[in-house]
Formats: sequence, structure tokens, C-alpha cells
Amino acid sequence: MSAILEVSQLTKQYNSGSRSLQVLQDINFTVEKGASCSIVGPSGSGKTTLLGLCAGLDAPSSGEIALNRIKLSALTEDERAQVRNQFVGFVFQNFQLIPTLTALENVMVPMELRGEKGAGKIARELLERVGLGDRVTHYPSQLSGGEQQRVSIARAFSNRPKILFADEPTGNLDEETSEKIEQLLFELNHEQGTTLIMVTHDLELARKTDRIIRLKGGKLVEEELVVS
Repeated sequence: MSAILEVSQLTKQYNSGSRSLQVLQDINFTVEKGASCSIVGPSGSGKTTLLGLCAGLDAPSSGEIALNRIKLSALTEDERAQVRNQFVGFVFQNFQLIPTLTALENVMVPMELRGEKGAGKIARELLERVGLGDRVTHYPSQLSGGEQQRVSIARAFSNRPKILFADEPTGNLDEETSEKIEQLLFELNHEQGTTLIMVTHDLELARKTDRIIRLKGGKLVEEELVVS
């Protein structure tokens, strides 16, 4: 198998006046195509910052990230956005749905922005797949937290991503709903051959992925292969 994500000597620091805050230091790891990987660690350890850097949402202070063999450091912000549109899906803890759009329209938006034809048909099929075929005309405020997360998962898969980044995807959900969302994420990733990179504080969920990366104080302190 070949790598879809390669992280080399990655460092991120933020400067404020004369003060400097180092969030990540000398991070190195590789993720193979189709694999699942969780990033765990205490609050403030740099998990979400690492996820954002890997997805090209931000640029590192030093080091290199290659996403689908494309070196992100060589790209402008607009070029990184093009890479994300082409290869990447996102699922966030707080859903990030547009409140004035229906479930169907929220899933259609990324496809329409890319100028794809048949966005409505694809969006309906995805909502059916996540169990919301009867909720397509509902607005986010009319949906439960679990249903909103299902809409965001359908939206994330609308561009058939090669890699899906999930930041605490079950963080705002109750235990029963969380289990359903977890199962859905893993099923869709398996069906589409998508790589899954997930930040989670839930070690039980982390152990359902192929591999666990542990951060502490901005450093990678342990990598663990999960034997199922």
C-alpha cells in the first residue's frame, strides 16, 4: 500500500509580540491509503492543530506535509483549498451546517461550488444512505444532534474524498447516538475506500481505528497499532 498522508518534522508555533507558543514540535508519521487512524491526548496537546495542518487548513511553522503525494508547503492558500476540494472531507464536533439551508441543500453546497451536475440526485442518495431520506426538506434547527451529524457526514462524502478528517465527531452526542455515528463513519469509509484521520478523547472509539497516535505537550509520544 502507498501513503496518502506523510508528515515530516512538523512544527507549529504562534508568535504574539515577544512571546512564542509552540503547539507542535517535530511530529513525524505516515498514514497508508484506506487506513484509519486516531489522534488522542490531553486538552491542549495539539490534536486539533495537527488535524488542521494535515488537512491544509493552516500552514506549519516548519516541516512538511504531503497529502496524496502533494507537498502542501509549496502551495498558495488558494491551491491548498483546491487540494481540499478535490481530495478531502471534513466532519466536525459542532456539525457546521448552514442554518438557512435544508438538509438536502447543505449536502448539495460543496458539489454546486465545484460545478458538478446532478448535485440534487447525489445529495438525496447520500442522505438516504445515512438514514435521512425522509428529512431532506428539514432545516438544521428541526433535526436532532445525531441527525445534524448525519447530514454533515453525507456532506463530507459528497466529493468522494480520498481522506476524511473528523474532529471529535461524537463529542456533542449521547452514547447511543455516538455509536450509530461511529458505525456509519466506519461503514462509509470501508465502502468508499476512504482514509480516516480522527481526533477523539474517547479511547474506546480510538481503539476501533487501525492505529492510535498519542500527543502530549505538542510532541508525539507514542504510536500504537490496534489489533482487532
